[in-house]
Amino acid sequence: MSMDATTAVRWRAGLMAAVLIAGGGGYWLGQRGGSGTETGSGQTERKVLYWYDPMVPAEHYDNPNSLSSMGMKTQPKYADDGAAAGATPEVTIDPAAMQNLGIRVVPAKVGSLAGALNVTGSIDFNQRDVAIVQARSGGFVARVYARAPGDVIRAGAPIADVQLPEWGGAQTEFLAVKRLGRPDLTAAARQRLKLLGMSDGLIASVERSGRTNSTISITSPMSGVIQTLDVRVGMTLTQGQTLAQVTGIGTVWLNAAVPEAQAGLVRVGQSASATLTAFPGEAFGGRIIAILPAAQTDSRTITARIELANRGGRLRPGMFAQVALGGTGSTALLVPSEAVIRTGTRTIVMLAIGNGRYQPAEVRTGREGGGQTEILEGLAVGEKVVASGQFLLDSEASLTGIPARKLGATK
Repeated sequence: MSMDATTAVRWRAGLMAAVLIAGGGGYWLGQRGGSGTETGSGQTERKVLYWYDPMVPAEHYDNPNSLSSMGMKTQPKYADDGAAAGATPEVTIDPAAMQNLGIRVVPAKVGSLAGALNVTGSIDFNQRDVAIVQARSGGFVARVYARAPGDVIRAGAPIADVQLPEWGGAQTEFLAVKRLGRPDLTAAARQRLKLLGMSDGLIASVERSGRTNSTISITSPMSGVIQTLDVRVGMTLTQGQTLAQVTGIGTVWLNAAVPEAQAGLVRVGQSASATLTAFPGEAFGGRIIAILPAAQTDSRTITARIELANRGGRLRPGMFAQVALGGTGSTALLVPSEAVIRTGTRTIVMLAIGNGRYQPAEVRTGREGGGQTEILEGLAVGEKVVASGQFLLDSEASLTGIPARKLGATK
């Protein structure tokens, strides 16, 4: 016998033993002989339809001494069993045995689902807060400052001093035109300096001093981290050449990995709270600003991008975070999450019909949170489900071939 078959027999044996103990041995009373009917002391006759092995319920035999294809002795199937004569198929347990089996029943009820979705994520740079530092004109590098990729700099910090011969020539022409005393020509010459990329401060300095200045300091336009730095003393520059890239750190992105199966639970604008091991006991709040369109094929997750304020620059890219995505708190039909049985091909719960009778029922689940699972289809308000001991009942239902109630068949 295979390991799975052996395990199933042990489960069934455990269930029957508990029932036998609780019921004082009455569960199997009257099973004997090979006739088509059985009688017990003070009991009415029960008609036997056929004999079968609960492990292979599709096999029917007309001989009580038959052995099934599993090599097990068959047992009778009575005409008055719940699964016969069109009655509802069910597992029947002596109510007195419920406590011994640890069966706990709770009703499905409407409530508010906490909705918090706990996922993991990592800190990244805010790629929308990036500055590109370029050469506005051809020239060469006269001096570089002590900078390197990864350095944190402030806005206005110098990166390199460059000489731009074209700027020197343009400034000379401007001063010559200014000496002509023609305001219209002077204004045109000043505009040309601006188009070359000179700042108003530099133009004012040249105009005030009357001297050209073709050596300028290239500075960072923003505070942040130097991502790239491609400048060396003596190197020749071309117009538009990129010298450095600076990324701001006033805000950072938190990329949260949301399981693909729960992608429908997140939306842009949803609140989020992050905790990091670097700052125990402290929570960082933000909101989802984007849900990336592509899924990660290796982890089957989607990325929810959260923007966080980074006061003091404490949140550093690469840090790991635990993320709680807030829910809507809307009402839903709820059952305890432990009552839901997921087999891989379907999701079921064990219904408590009453008087020790149980029946599996297919359900369609939604969100989870706070130990509760939302039921979208398959249950009605007030129907009772088994929240403890349900796996034993499901095993018995499978062994005896009891089908689950289909979706859409709620009362």
